[in-house]
Amino acid sequence: MTEVRTEQIREAVRDRYARAALDVSAGVAAGCCGPDCCSSGDPTATASGATEVRDPITRDLYSDEAAQTSAGALAASLGCGNPLLLADLAPGETVLDLGSGGGLDVLLSARRVGPTGMAYGLDMTPEMLDLARRNQAEAGVRNAEFLTGTIEDIPLRDGLVDVVISNCVINLSGDKDAVLAEAFRVTRPGGRFAVADIVLLRAIPEFAGAAMALWTGCIAGALLDTDYVARLTAAGYVDARVEVTRRYDRAELVELAGSLAPQDLPEGTDVHAIIEALDGAVASAFIRARRPLNPEE
Repeated sequence: MTEVRTEQIREAVRDRYARAALDVSAGVAAGCCGPDCCSSGDPTATASGATEVRDPITRDLYSDEAAQTSAGALAASLGCGNPLLLADLAPGETVLDLGSGGGLDVLLSARRVGPTGMAYGLDMTPEMLDLARRNQAEAGVRNAEFLTGTIEDIPLRDGLVDVVISNCVINLSGDKDAVLAEAFRVTRPGGRFAVADIVLLRAIPEFAGAAMALWTGCIAGALLDTDYVARLTAAGYVDARVEVTRRYDRAELVELAGSLAPQDLPEGTDVHAIIEALDGAVASAFIRARRPLNPEE
């Protein structure tokens, strides 16, 4: 992918998530990896009083622990899974969340690693960082820090973290090899990669991947499950594997496509063509890998 195309994707993602943060601050929670996706879903009220769109990707991912930690961060969660279910965090560990958004996974991680541990959140969107820091203050969590930057250029030293987590963000990057190389760099030997993400179970037509709205909505930027494993291995990880947690059926894709405007679609296509292209191809998954203890492993 060209540098220009990568920057176009980054700006589109930053704009969508900035609007999502502002919507949450105004009392309207977003879903489906963006603020105006899945508008046909059923709205419900969150514990913070925000109106939440219960779309098929973001709903029902967390237990009561999330609301008890920060109802505001839960309202701002735009993920496709719960990476803490596979991270197996222990007291004293250091965690990094790539694309931390409203901060929910960071705050939950901070509580699990305890006062001797540390949780970092990295995000490129100022509005999201402001929201996350407010949620942190309200939750009274001290062992967390939110950093400004991109997931392709992580502002932390080599080998600092025990666990890299992320929730439906890596698919949004236009340079996934850089993301995985940076994740590997900051992970200590023996450390873990524990990510929830959207994956593709088969290749999709080029026109589906050309729609910018689908990039910022978490689908067209997704990797094939086998490609994810191959890229993690190329970055230096071992034991890389993808576990599909949910396949999205046609009815859910129709729901997800409800917010696509004509200008979001490549010339000569329509929403029905997009649905046909994606039918049977899209899933949420847990992606696991480990940095080897030594080069010989």
